[in-house]
Amino acid sequence: MPTPRETVIRTVRRRLREPVVVLTVRATVAATISYAVAVRLSSEPAPLTAPLTALLVVQVTLYSTLTTSIRRVNSVVVGVLIAIGFSSVMGLSWWSLGLIILASLTIGHFVRVDEFVQEVAISAMLILGVTRLASQAWDRVLETLIGAGVGLLFNFVFAPPVWVDTAGESIEDLARRSRHLLVRISEELSGPTAVERATARLHEARRLDQAIADVDAALRQAEDSLRLNPRIKEGLLSRLVLRTGLDTLEICVVVVRVMARSLTDLAKRRERDEDLFPPPVALALEELLVHVGGALVSFAVLVTTQVSHSAEEAEGRLAAELSAARVSRDTVAHMLLRQVQEHPHAWQLHGSLLAEIDRILDELDLEHRSRRLMEELDRAAVANRERFEWLERLRSLARGERG
Repeated sequence: MPTPRETVIRTVRRRLREPVVVLTVRATVAATISYAVAVRLSSEPAPLTAPLTALLVVQVTLYSTLTTSIRRVNSVVVGVLIAIGFSSVMGLSWWSLGLIILASLTIGHFVRVDEFVQEVAISAMLILGVTRLASQAWDRVLETLIGAGVGLLFNFVFAPPVWVDTAGESIEDLARRSRHLLVRISEELSGPTAVERATARLHEARRLDQAIADVDAALRQAEDSLRLNPRIKEGLLSRLVLRTGLDTLEICVVVVRVMARSLTDLAKRRERDEDLFPPPVALALEELLVHVGGALVSFAVLVTTQVSHSAEEAEGRLAAELSAARVSRDTVAHMLLRQVQEHPHAWQLHGSLLAEIDRILDELDLEHRSRRLMEELDRAAVANRERFEWLERLRSLARGERG
């Protein structure tokens, strides 16, 4: 059992690896360095545009830093050029300020600076209001380039962490929460199930469905950290493995919510003292849902495991859980069929419950998983080939000219 000191050290290390802490430290260091560089290169007494740009440019991942730098430099340069053009024909007044803001925002959308559209107008207004326009304008451009350059260089020299582990933990947590919900549902099948309790499980399933957005945000951050990262050799494969895994879990979570809806409707049709299922059927269903929950967790572990040996173990556990779940499913199907033949009341809900379980088992199937991953790899290869098709055309043209 870990000592209190080891627990504190482990907690501090985990906190230091959080994206917010990493971004705070990296942005602070990059902004300070950019200011020191701008003081030497710019004629401004306080070149604060450089640290401001570095502060806004430095992101959690190298890919987002690069794309942010390009858009920010583009927005500032466009704003400066607009200010220079307007200042040559008019001075600063309320109507000229409104006109330059309108022009800056309009042009900002055309040059595709995305979230930095306002930065075009801000740069134009700041430059339009200075006294020594020409020198001040180009000093602002220089400071912006310094801040963006320092932010980029800082991320290239000190590469940001790869957030795959964080995304993997989020995916596994989603699967474990799904398993916990299925276990709680299974424990309430034996005996009378109050409508209020079934409705509570339905609300829990809906909250679980909403948690997918947080997992998707963590996965997008992990995908960005794999792009253009010199430490990653198979970034595309890792991204596709995680993305397809989350897509599968998302489908399963939605199906779990539908299953909770079916059980709630079934509880509403029962009397308060009437069992939701006969004891043998309830026991078989409990065993089935436990296996389905175990398969969900095993699938998440398989998706997030990077080491081949551990991946083989996870694949073996998933195959065992799926095999046991299919055996239990067949048993439950025969029991429900006999019950429906004797008492056809709410037979459609029984069939819906089996169909939902079948959907989860089909999504978690290893062959379905491999086929889906190969399709995504082929689609990514085609998209990558189309993206660089112009380069192949240039090569063909060059070979034709030499011929």
